Amino acid sequence: MLMMKFINNNPILFLPTPSNISLWWNLGSLLGLCLMIQIITGFILSMHYTPNIEEAFQSTSFIYRNMNNGWLMRILHSNGTSMFFICIYLHIGRNIFFNSFNLLHTWMSGTMILILLFMTAFIGYVLPWSQMSFWGATVITNLISAIPYVGHPLTNWIWGGFSINNATLNRFFSIHFILPFIIAIMAFIHLILLHNTGSNNPLGTSSNLDKSPFSHFFIIKDSTPFILTIFILTQISLINPHLLSDPDHFIIANPMITPIHIQPEWYFLFAYAILRSIPNKLGGVMALTMSIMILLIIPMLTNMNLLFYPISSLHLSSILTTFMLLTWIGMNPVEYPFIKIGQTLTYIYFMLFLTKPMISMLNYAQYKT
Repeated sequence: MLMMKFINNNPILFLPTPSNISLWWNLGSLLGLCLMIQIITGFILSMHYTPNIEEAFQSTSFIYRNMNNGWLMRILHSNGTSMFFICIYLHIGRNIFFNSFNLLHTWMSGTMILILLFMTAFIGYVLPWSQMSFWGATVITNLISAIPYVGHPLTNWIWGGFSINNATLNRFFSIHFILPFIIAIMAFIHLILLHNTGSNNPLGTSSNLDKSPFSHFFIIKDSTPFILTIFILTQISLINPHLLSDPDHFIIANPMITPIHIQPEWYFLFAYAILRSIPNKLGGVMALTMSIMILLIIPMLTNMNLLFYPISSLHLSSILTTFMLLTWIGMNPVEYPFIKIGQTLTYIYFMLFLTKPMISMLNYAQYKT
């Protein structure tokens, strides 16, 4: 009886939801699925991982070769990160298109989740202690030294010494273990804030007169992308598990040999390209930071909801195209013509976000006519 009473009064199951939402509104639940996959596989991997610079690379090899189904856990964890970022980038794109950032508290909490996810993915990228892990960590953490006055002491404090060492790896492992649970808490807060305001809908208008309970229709609707996502992740993991990895991850870290081309994982490449496009170190760090923090500024630029028009589609297509081109630039060496292309795309990237109010005004004028 208590269980039935709980189910009947559950605010999640019976949350009034706009009846016209499409599959693009399933991305939030897919992100929850990806988070659960990462927590479960990461917890299993942590039982056999050794956070020591002398044994970390060997422990990852042991997981892959000797642990029962360890190869599957590691591949799912690695490719699950890429699936996580694919879903979150699509989620952000949908929210920009439909002006979901007008739900201010929900948008801010979601942006905080994105920042925490970036931190978690970067720290996890260091843990295998491969050649690319070591040098990627060295390059990225060295960016902190560009901060005036406190940069160098702060970098040494993070390292636990004067270079990347065993203390750094231990700290990164501890932080990487705890951050997913913080993300889960933030996701719960994100859901509470969303349920306080309710979801928006594809028309960008008030839908208070046309809402249905979340259960059972939308639960069944969520199950289709769930199955598709698990299928895609499984296919990539079994057919081409290292499709999105760098070959230098199979070489143990060597501080005496620098890779020819140091680059992060694909989901960081757009920000890495923006960083490289600025010739000044501090300016590059500021541009890198603003490439993500600009999401916090969007709600301050416009509060109009009417966005379901061709000009908005063109605007979003431009953002996605620029994002993909920056990702491509980040994979290429720092030489002509990639430097000039990267600088041009960086300018376009920021201008596309800053012109968001103009897009909303044009849509509003079109709606009025």
